[in-house]
Amino acid sequence: MNVYWLEQGEADVPAENDWLSVDEAVCVKGMHFSKRRSEWLLGRWTAKRALSVFLNVPAHPVVFKKMDIRPAASGAPEAFFDEQPAAVTISLSHRAGIAACAVAMSGVEMGCDLEIVEPRSDAFVADYFTVEEQALVARASAADRDRLLALLWSAKESALKALHAGLRLDTRCVIVRPFAASLAPDGWAPLLVSYTGGRVFHGWWQHTHNILRTVVATPPPDSPIPLAVRSHVFDSAGCCV
Repeated sequence: MNVYWLEQGEADVPAENDWLSVDEAVCVKGMHFSKRRSEWLLGRWTAKRALSVFLNVPAHPVVFKKMDIRPAASGAPEAFFDEQPAAVTISLSHRAGIAACAVAMSGVEMGCDLEIVEPRSDAFVADYFTVEEQALVARASAADRDRLLALLWSAKESALKALHAGLRLDTRCVIVRPFAASLAPDGWAPLLVSYTGGRVFHGWWQHTHNILRTVVATPPPDSPIPLAVRSHVFDSAGCCV
C-alpha cells in the first residue's frame, strides 16, 4: 500500500492568504497568537500542496480555495474538494517550523509525526513509556538514547492519530517495536506498533539531521514515497512553475 510524504517549511507558505477556503480564512482571522497562526497556515499549505500532486490538480490559489482541510469529530484532518470529501486519507504534523503531510488512498487508517531529537528526562520515560519500552531505552547507548526516545514518542503519536484518539488515550496503551535492520534505500526503517485493544499498525521511521519522522498505517504500507512539488510561482496560465 502506497503512502506519499511531503514536507514544507515556513518559508514555503505564501505571504498572502488568497489560497485559503472561505471557512479557513474566517478561522485564521480568529487566531490571536502568531505562533499558532503560523503553524496552522503551514499545516494547511503543506496539505494542499500534497493533495494537488496526489489528486493531479493545478497548484494554484483558485484551486486551493476549493480545498478545505477540516477537523473531524475526533480532531483528525479530513480533506474536502468542491465541498465533497476527497478520496484520500491524510495525516499532518508540524515541529520547529516544518510540517509534514502523509497522503494515502481513502479508507486507510494512518498517522504521521515529526519530532526533534533532543534530550528527555528519566521522568518522561517513566511517565509515558511501557515497561518493555523502558527496558529498550535502558539498553540503549548514551549516543543512541535521544534518537530512540524521539522514535518511540513519535511512533506513539502516529499510532494514536491512526486510532483517531490522539493524546486523549494513555500513551502506554500502544507499544512501539522499532527495527534498525532492512533499511529501505531511501533511509526509512520499519517499525511495529501494538495497541492494547488488539490492533497492530505497521510503519516506518527515518532520521535525518535533527528530525525524526514516523508514519504508521493499516493496511501495512510500503516505505513513504516523496511527493515532488515545484515552487509556488504561477505563470500566465495560472499553473505553478
